[in-house]
Formats: sequence, structure tokens, C-alpha cells
Amino acid sequence: MNQGHTVVDRKQQEQLLETSIRENMARIKHKIIIMSGKGGVGKSTVSTNLAFGLALAGFKIGLLDTDIHGPSLGKMLGIEGQMVRPSEKGPGLLPIEVKGIKVITMASLLQDADAPVIWRGPLKMGAIKQFLGEIEWGELDYLIIDSPPGTGDEPLSVCQLIPEADGSIIVTTPQDVALIDSRKAVRFSQALKIPVLGIVENMSGFNCPHCGKPIDLFKVGGGERAAHSLAIPFLGRIPIDPKIVDSGDDGFAFIYDYAKTTAGEAMQGIVNKIIEVTREVEAA
Repeated sequence: MNQGHTVVDRKQQEQLLETSIRENMARIKHKIIIMSGKGGVGKSTVSTNLAFGLALAGFKIGLLDTDIHGPSLGKMLGIEGQMVRPSEKGPGLLPIEVKGIKVITMASLLQDADAPVIWRGPLKMGAIKQFLGEIEWGELDYLIIDSPPGTGDEPLSVCQLIPEADGSIIVTTPQDVALIDSRKAVRFSQALKIPVLGIVENMSGFNCPHCGKPIDLFKVGGGERAAHSLAIPFLGRIPIDPKIVDSGDDGFAFIYDYAKTTAGEAMQGIVNKIIEVTREVEAA
């Protein structure tokens, strides 16, 4: 008898959580999933600066890190060690706020930043459901969702739980090995009926600090060519800038303090294109 009640209780809890997810997501105008085919392409950097660029444009923003095993946004936003707090209005949890942006990352749920999260797929799916359904996101213009690299449990869960998402943005670097994986990310998004809003080519060229001449460390233009061949938009290329690395290590968004640099202007151009695309979605 007790086992039967337990099964019923679990089903009810699951139904309540699914209802909370639908209600939460209905209060957010635009949901954008940032993806990459492989690691090390700067996807979290793009996610962070896109979120802060949109906030600078006057929008209400949420930033969700769904990388369960290797969350990096805590470090990049300077909120390591800050824990989420229970809401005073209900059973939910309050996101951490950074310059007005609501942020949730696995790093804000771990007492020890160095502790590994040793979970299989169902537990990760459960955590992402809680991120979407139990966090008090409130009314937002954009929720930027930073997914771990590849086409595994986390991006699959997000795409299944938010089928009404505006779309995905694929981040790649220009070299061929990254482009092979980025094409898989595009096909993954398309297979799950999530529109691909475009490709961002990160780490695209570098200007020598001594002579000022461009150096193509990882080639240039591969992401743009991939976008054209796949018939999806190309959103822009971001050059290498050491200050991008410094800003991430120091816990602040590059686009705030370096908007007038070449990389900052490139990021702002991508932000402007996303605003334009989502306005078209609203008008449709």
C-alpha cells in the first residue's frame, strides 16, 4: 500500500513540476539555446556576453547554465560560492542576480566547487526540470540557455522541455575539426524541430599587438562557409582578444567594459541580429 502511494505521489509531483515549467516558460518571451558541437569553442563566453549585451539594450534577461558536470558561469560571473535562496513567496528558489540578470548554474547549488557531479541521464534531466520549473524566473524578455558541448542528455532535455524555444545558436571556431562537430549540432537542433537562428564563428583571427596585422591562428571564415552550405544565417565572427580571457577569469562580462574594441563591436553586432530575429518571430 505504501509503495502504491509513493508511486502516486511521484506522479503527482512530476505533473506539478511539468505544469510549473509550462507556466514559467509562458512568462518568458524568448528562449534561446546556445549549443556547440565540441568543447573549447567559447560557447559560455558567447552566452554570457549575449545575455549582458541584451541587458544593456534594456531587456529583462535570465541566464541558465545547464552544464551539470562542468558549469563555468559561476566563475565567469564572479558568483562562485553564492548559493540560491528559497523564495519568501512560495516553494520555489530565487536565482542569483548579477547586474540585474537572473542567473542559475549548478555551481550555485554545490557547497564545494571542486566536487564532481557523478550523475546519469535521468538525474540530469530532473535537475534541468527543476531549473526550469522551480526557479522563480518571473517575467523576462529573454532566457539564454548555455548548454554543454555535444548532443547528449542536457541539450536533448532542454529541447524536449522547451519545444516552443525561438531557436538555437551554434558556436564554432573556424578550423575544420570544429566545423565537422558544429554541423552535427545544427542537424541535432533541426531533428528536434528547434529552428537554428544562426552560427557564430568565435576565435576568428587575431590582431598582433605589436604590428597590428591580422593573424589567422585558427583560420577565418569556416563558420560563415558552414552557415552558407547549411542554408542558415551567419550571425558574425568574434576575433581573439586576451581581454576576453581576462574578463572571464575575473568574473565580469567583456561586453560591459570593452564594447568599443573590435571583439566588443563584433559581439554587439551579434546581439543586434538576435534582437532583429526575435522581433520577426514576435511579429509572425
